[in-house]
Amino acid sequence: MSGWTESLAAAALWLGLPLGPGWGGPPPPLAHGYVEGEYLRIAAPAAGTLEQLLVRRGERVAAGAALFVVDRATATAERDRLAAALAQARAQRADLDTGRRAEEVAVVAAQKAQAEAALRLSAAELERQSALVARRVSSPDKLDTARAAFDRDRGRLAETQAQLAVAGLAGRPDQRRAADEAVAQAEAALAQGERRLADLAPAAPAGALVEDTLYNPGEWVPAGSPVVALLPPDRVKLVLFVPETAVARLAPGTALRVRCDGCPAGLGARVTSVASRAEYTPPVIYSVGSREKLVFRVEAVPDAARDFALNPGLPVDVELAP
Repeated sequence: MSGWTESLAAAALWLGLPLGPGWGGPPPPLAHGYVEGEYLRIAAPAAGTLEQLLVRRGERVAAGAALFVVDRATATAERDRLAAALAQARAQRADLDTGRRAEEVAVVAAQKAQAEAALRLSAAELERQSALVARRVSSPDKLDTARAAFDRDRGRLAETQAQLAVAGLAGRPDQRRAADEAVAQAEAALAQGERRLADLAPAAPAGALVEDTLYNPGEWVPAGSPVVALLPPDRVKLVLFVPETAVARLAPGTALRVRCDGCPAGLGARVTSVASRAEYTPPVIYSVGSREKLVFRVEAVPDAARDFALNPGLPVDVELAP
């Protein structure tokens, strides 16, 4: 040290101020660890042949980018069948609101006109037989026959009038409710079929690095077997092993300074979890000497998006507060 530097150091010691690195004080203690990635392994829920692989190992993809396509012929046919079933259910529901067709109503109207004509004829015959019986020209049997014919034709006319009124009505409330439930069931089945179809061509849930591709086009992919492994920036973390003498000073949220080979200066991280048990426990007893061997696992996340350059497996050193 120069004389001026020595004077400053002496003044700091006299005032009780700590001396940092470069002033003759001891360097801050370090904790060692490595970078770890929590991968998203994207798979299809159904088995099939891998038709397309749309990403390459090592490239970055945006959220929503298509990753791969598994054979969708069967799922497409099922989706189309469910769409047709939904169209049928909706048509049947709409039919309940329309009543009968115009041609069917015309048939009932013609039957009503026929019943009216028959009733006029039977009414005239009843009147004639009543007059003849009153003059004792006709027998009571003929009057009874004419009265029965009149009652029959009057009932037939009432029937056709009721049929004509019903022809314009919609379906019964219970029928409409049942039809509504059938439409809802068909809509749910179609949504499920469309989801199964979409699951065979999954998209990236977030922007990420394509860490690995596990199948090639043309290969058979079992159901649930990952095809693409992604590493989003927020899934990169630091795994550190902190000595027992320093772990008490760490808590979730504690800021850390990170060093690694070839990394830019100023990298930072924050503690997210501290293990409650030591990773390596000496046997038998915790003596003063054995406590120095205790190491606790601590996890931390990088502060900034630029720290995404930290690759899993990279060794890191973290400065600990003295």
